[in-house]
Amino acid sequence: MIPNRPLHPYTTHKTEADSQIAALLQSLGEDRFDRRLLSEMMVSIYRLGEDAATTGDLKILNAALKELRYAFRVFRPYRSIRKVALFGSARVSRGYPGYQMAKAFGHRMAQADWMVITGAASGIMKAGHEGAGCSASFGLNIRLPFEQEANPIIAKDQKLVNCKYFFTRKLLFIKESHATALFPGGFGTLDEGFESMTLVQTGKSDPRPIVLVDLPDGTFWKPLLSFIDQRLAKGGMISRSDCSIYKVARSAEEAARHILHFYSTYHSLRYVERQLVLRLTHPLAVEAPAKLTREFRDIIETGTIRQTTALPEEADEPSLKDLPRLIFAFNRKQFGRLIEMIHRINELGNVKHTG
Repeated sequence: MIPNRPLHPYTTHKTEADSQIAALLQSLGEDRFDRRLLSEMMVSIYRLGEDAATTGDLKILNAALKELRYAFRVFRPYRSIRKVALFGSARVSRGYPGYQMAKAFGHRMAQADWMVITGAASGIMKAGHEGAGCSASFGLNIRLPFEQEANPIIAKDQKLVNCKYFFTRKLLFIKESHATALFPGGFGTLDEGFESMTLVQTGKSDPRPIVLVDLPDGTFWKPLLSFIDQRLAKGGMISRSDCSIYKVARSAEEAARHILHFYSTYHSLRYVERQLVLRLTHPLAVEAPAKLTREFRDIIETGTIRQTTALPEEADEPSLKDLPRLIFAFNRKQFGRLIEMIHRINELGNVKHTG
């Protein structure tokens, strides 16, 4: 029988195990460790034993934790560099026109000092790595019984991570990237595309540019976009503004341009209590916050949009302290409209920046 204890998973009894955990954490020494979170993780592991977790459950958690810990260590030195997650079919050959587009796209992003993350396999993924070059490439390979060996560009590089589970791989694609580029592909490409759209639509990931790349005269995405428009948007399954989450591009240059423009004035965001803080690469004109307030009143809970400097609560991100901010009470519901606001901020910022 499992002993009685508080139901909240992070509430602990003071037991001998707690003392042992505290002693172990103390032995880690350096202040850089977040001891509270490490303690909670270790208590959760201890409780798996209390709960008599099955061997199968333990194997899943053990493999996932090892996988993520290793991947975080691989990505950590490159966290300051923006990255695009590139998806597309592993089954197309070098002669497929989209192959050359993906290669050109990877090259263009590397020229802009971005890195390219792909599933590390052949086809479109190999093309993206060819264009970016090994030094600007990451690979998140999934171990399958067929067709998924790492391509030769990334196969022997330290920036290749082999994943057992799709869920850890998908987490890494989103967590470690700042944009999504979808070239024609199969179930996996569509899965990753809808994952990106869903997380942005629900606010479970930061806003990001999502580009559906097609050939100049291609129709690959047309049936899907028609379905989204006719069945989802017109049927009330999504908001019309949710269609702003993605964009179609018909060349490598257009796809790269859309991604780079997304971060031309907008930089990043965070929440400080009820306030949404949008960090900018450069300040907007004095009248811009009032314009934005009028245009996006529907997603402002109370008050107006203000342009200001970093808040005291943001002191834990010193590298961003000098960036100007837009701050307002976002309703945390209409994330498609938030994407539209970011596009508008970039329009206003580019006028100011070039003027």
